[in-house]
Amino acid sequence: MTVLFKNLRTIAYGFVLLLAGSVLGIASYFASHFLPHIRPAFTAYSLVAPSITVIVLTILLFGSRPWIDAIFLLIMSISWLALAAWASDINGPADCYALGSSKTPTSHGKISSKGFCYESKILEAFSWSIFGLRLPIFLDVCDHLANRDWYDDIDELPWFGEYPGYPGVSMYPTYQGVPNPAPTAVAGPLPTTESEGVIQHQPGHSIIIWPGVNGNRPRIEQRPGIVTQSTLSL
Repeated sequence: MTVLFKNLRTIAYGFVLLLAGSVLGIASYFASHFLPHIRPAFTAYSLVAPSITVIVLTILLFGSRPWIDAIFLLIMSISWLALAAWASDINGPADCYALGSSKTPTSHGKISSKGFCYESKILEAFSWSIFGLRLPIFLDVCDHLANRDWYDDIDELPWFGEYPGYPGVSMYPTYQGVPNPAPTAVAGPLPTTESEGVIQHQPGHSIIIWPGVNGNRPRIEQRPGIVTQSTLSL
């Protein structure tokens, strides 16, 4: 398998963790000023969504299955879409700079309206960003669910259209100290297929299948005679 999907998933989830942490910080600031009397529902929800995201994403980065990721991504995508839309509805088309030195009342006094407006806009933008970052990972996971890869290790899934192979390593990588078998050499009239069409087996030849690298398709060739692992060479 390739590691492209694993790397993209790790990068995307890591970036989501940073954004969710920032949203949680802003929401905590709002909670300290507005709870429990002003905008309690929105403030509480803006605390819950990033908190659950940070906790669950941290767990999933240590290991998961496609069906687990799919359920989490679906629920969290809806949650962040709701938060982004809610924040957009509260902020409206307000021009933060035009608010000047005006003040916004809170449960414990007043804060700068301009600062509150900018922080609300940041929360809204980060919420939309988190929703967008989840989409490509969710689509690829759903693609594997359609192929019944329900219980595979999430780190071993390929990206769209990839073939098996290990980027940046030798043709025969090792896994936990155990070397992978050499390319398959088959003697006898065994027809094989590729995406371009059918490979016709030539009499007296062995079919050799070289694993693909960097997500590319395998290379298939034929050599005269019977080829074994001890006689096989690149």
